[in-house]
Amino acid sequence: MEYTEIIKRYSELAETSCCLSCGGAMNYSEAVPGEVCVDLGSGRGTDVIRLAEAAGKDGFVYGIDISDGMILKAVSTAARLGVTNVDFIQSPLEKLNLADSIADLVISNCTINHASDKLSVWKEIFRILKNGGRFVVSDIYAVNPVPEEYRNDPVAISECWAGSVTRNEYMEHLRDAGFSSVSVIEESAPYEKGKVKVSSWTISGKKLLEN
Repeated sequence: MEYTEIIKRYSELAETSCCLSCGGAMNYSEAVPGEVCVDLGSGRGTDVIRLAEAAGKDGFVYGIDISDGMILKAVSTAARLGVTNVDFIQSPLEKLNLADSIADLVISNCTINHASDKLSVWKEIFRILKNGGRFVVSDIYAVNPVPEEYRNDPVAISECWAGSVTRNEYMEHLRDAGFSSVSVIEESAPYEKGKVKVSSWTISGKKLLEN
């Protein structure tokens, strides 16, 4: 699927005050000094900078975003604030330019629903997490399957609804990626968005490998 419209839209929003997030994964992340953290869909870099403060001088934070406009804005902001324990990488979520088992924590706010191959995203999250590492993700799911006429519409996907999958499919992706235990931190009642009805939620889980 072509992502030109999505990338263009978010690059344009980089210089606005528009709020792009659907949740508060950062509020539940509980990053501690020395941790390596990753923010998927890091946007202007606000949460990356907050994580960098929590991780401290011995920790490090990677911000991942597909939009060149957002990356440029985030790099500029970090430099202006003197935040040095961060790196912003332009990359699709389905193929992260990060080493295996590098992260203690992965967060994301309303980003995975945009991905064309969500299972691949979750497999990448599993891959980059250390054993015992955790994720905290805020996202949306569709109450009923999104009609096919909207599923590949890049504009509708950029509006944070057409790319959503059902709750059952979302949980299936998590299991198939290797996450055996997932907790729901918060979950909204269904609400209308675009041409469908969705729910917002924040979930967490750990990468646990058998010895």
